Amino acid sequence: MMTSHGKLRREKGSLAEYESQMKDLRTQLTDQIKILDSQVEVKQQQLSDLSEFLRRRGDIETEYARALDKLTERFTHKTKKKEQWGQSVCQVWSVLLTQTRLESREHAALGDTCFNTLTQSLTHSTEDTHRLHKKSKEVGIQMQEELLKVTTELQTALKTYNQYHTDCLTAEGKLKEAERLEERHTGKSAELGPGQLAGQRRSSVKKMERLMEKRHGRVQETQLQCTKARNDYLLNLAAANAAMNKYYLQDVSTLIDCCDLGFHLSVERVMKCYLASRWRIQKTEETGLKQLETAVTSLDQSGDRDALLQQHDAAFCLPFRFNYHPHEGDQVCEVSAESQVRYELETRFQQLQSRLAAVTLETDEISKTLKATLTALLDSMCDGECNPSPDVSTTLSHEPPGGSTVPKLTLAKRRANQQETETYYFTKVKEFLNSSSLASKLQAKHDLLQDAIQKAEAVDSDPSRRRRRMSRTQSTGQQIPVVVESCIRFINLHGLHHEGIFRVPGSQREVNLIRDSFERGEDPLSDSECDLDSVAGVLKLYFRGLEPPLFPYESYSPLLECVQIEEETEKAAQIKAVISTFPRPLLVVMRYLFAFLNHVSQYSDENMMQPYNLAVCFGPSLLRGMDSDDAVARQPQVNDLVKTMILQHDIIFPGQSELPGPVYEKHMTLEQEYCGRSASLGGYGAVGWPRLARTLIFCMTIG
Repeated sequence: MMTSHGKLRREKGSLAEYESQMKDLRTQLTDQIKILDSQVEVKQQQLSDLSEFLRRRGDIETEYARALDKLTERFTHKTKKKEQWGQSVCQVWSVLLTQTRLESREHAALGDTCFNTLTQSLTHSTEDTHRLHKKSKEVGIQMQEELLKVTTELQTALKTYNQYHTDCLTAEGKLKEAERLEERHTGKSAELGPGQLAGQRRSSVKKMERLMEKRHGRVQETQLQCTKARNDYLLNLAAANAAMNKYYLQDVSTLIDCCDLGFHLSVERVMKCYLASRWRIQKTEETGLKQLETAVTSLDQSGDRDALLQQHDAAFCLPFRFNYHPHEGDQVCEVSAESQVRYELETRFQQLQSRLAAVTLETDEISKTLKATLTALLDSMCDGECNPSPDVSTTLSHEPPGGSTVPKLTLAKRRANQQETETYYFTKVKEFLNSSSLASKLQAKHDLLQDAIQKAEAVDSDPSRRRRRMSRTQSTGQQIPVVVESCIRFINLHGLHHEGIFRVPGSQREVNLIRDSFERGEDPLSDSECDLDSVAGVLKLYFRGLEPPLFPYESYSPLLECVQIEEETEKAAQIKAVISTFPRPLLVVMRYLFAFLNHVSQYSDENMMQPYNLAVCFGPSLLRGMDSDDAVARQPQVNDLVKTMILQHDIIFPGQSELPGPVYEKHMTLEQEYCGRSASLGGYGAVGWPRLARTLIFCMTIG
């Protein structure tokens, strides 16, 4: 039996690991706020510099317009005195002076636009940027506090679980001690004669029976408490991981979007107004203005957000999942639905299901209101009377310099209305983030309880069902695994334009249903009603479950050495040389997969999945080393390698003539025959999910 000191050390070790994770998490959350603060400083400096530039440019244009006016007036006066000039010459002078006078007005209008209208708009944008960042920061801090609250609850549940498990072991030890005491007492009683101390013996026996009954009751009580504490710990663990996923994969992007709310649009409108004025008076600068127009029209808020996330990958990347750490001697690693807690779990599941439905409905309603409010807010921020439109100088050119089209009172009122809309919008953002986070946590607990109850019911109804299911095996000649081919076909047909494909997680329940259907030999993707994110999750899950991974372990170091090469063509050639030693069936699968990923990246303007984003999603699943200690440190190299293979797949992988076998086709149809598949799906029908992965590995090794 392990000593109490050993058990205490193990408990402290588990708690220390949680403390370390919590410390790293707090540091990361602090870094996020610092980065967002630095970003608002950069934006304010950009707006200030742009405002100063336009103000100085306005001074120059105004002075130039005055000079043109003086020049025009001087020569107009001279031409009036020279009536003896011929008509043709007078007409030339008249056209020249008229054009000069119009040019002067256009420059005066440009100067007024730059000095007044555009700088005023930039001043408003600076105020908006600071105010919106402050509100976004408040939301972000609130979300971080909620995240830390969830992790604290997880830590408390772990401590409670450790305490109850220790009490359980103590009770069992006392029971064993009582049993030994009873054995010794029984032996001594046998040595006494029939007439010796008969009354004392009966009293002692009754006392011992009461002691044993008490110890048995204590053991049962502590075991029940331990089971409940463990269940609560597992539920909190699932909720914490779900909250982490929700925050890092969704909430962080929303917060950055809130910080950038209207910033890109305001800059775009200011610059378009400036460009429209310049095009009217500087036709000779067409080439330079086209380049500037291209830069202005390419402003992309989501692209800047993704670039910020990639630039500060260490601060915004999703941390490792919290792992389950059972108490020493506890072999149960999932929610237990034993008969003693079965009714309690079912009741809790029903309550959870009802609450989840209500929260989901509430979240949907808030989301609709949020979208409508956002549209109204952006319309208010882009109101032509509050902010300049690209054609603002057209109106100004027909008015005296310094004229204003918007009364100050009306402008102030519109600005006040805009700020009220902002306040309401951020209120809804808070409600949406809180509601969606709650739904995410409830969904995690719901799925965990549902699986536990279903497993318990299955075991109760047919204990041999799982053994029969796992014992069935068949072989197949399929070159591309059915699950890979079917998922890729489905995404090709329905998901190339789907925003966040492979990055946004699908429903775990639907992922499990699709996976189980493949195990039974069915094709669950034959209709288009399946959830795209869940189908993408099944494809990632398949490659993540391969052991060994798709790229053999021995190729891990040679492939990462190729990343050091800077020239892309040379890098692709070196990668091709490394994988040329792979088995031919393995190369067929790789060629098929990377051709598909390249096709997905071609729609990145719509699905937001550039080659690097796809590499981040697939890299850890496709390429793994034997030593997992340096996995985090080398992950950027793995991502860069997979990105190169996506971009250069046609160079790296051999073509059909060199490597016969299935080739990915961009334009798939529902009626197209699966490559190399037999008449039915029976080839993989009875093969369980792990065996489906092992079949591919076997095919690789014998190739």
